[in-house]
Amino acid sequence: MQPNEYLSKLFSVMQNLEGLELFSGATKLSQTEFRLLREVFFEGRKGKNIISSELARRLGITRSAVSQIVSKLEREDIVRRVASPTDRKIAYICFSDRAQELYEEQCRSANAFIWRVVREFGEGRMNEFIALCEDFSAAVNKIKQQDGGHGTPEEPQPAPKRRASRALGKE
Repeated sequence: MQPNEYLSKLFSVMQNLEGLELFSGATKLSQTEFRLLREVFFEGRKGKNIISSELARRLGITRSAVSQIVSKLEREDIVRRVASPTDRKIAYICFSDRAQELYEEQCRSANAFIWRVVREFGEGRMNEFIALCEDFSAAVNKIKQQDGGHGTPEEPQPAPKRRASRALGKE
């Protein structure tokens, strides 16, 4: 395959993965809202607070997008902004009293759904898929670090055949 074909297929796969709804239709939160709450939840379990800019970094979205999501969740009494006692410019994002129950309900729903997907896809194939995605991400990051994030034109070299195609049932 030529580099442009790899790019085309990779973009297609990424678009399909991004478009997947991992929650059943009965959920109350979007995937991004759930991920935001998950970050707030795990910081709270560590006895820490989290600010919008850190949420934006972890979620890979803008601070403006985080602000919009937080405002929506605040109106729905799911999160609240709490002013820092030491810095007036900082507001922590915290669970409201009812957020814990909603978060746990969403977790149960998401876990049940993903477990059905794992059973359908196969646990071994799922583990291999995740490992391949992690390996791919590490390879991309390594190359980006080596060349400062700029692609260096090279002649495409044929890649060695990997066992992954067999593990994913694509022989």
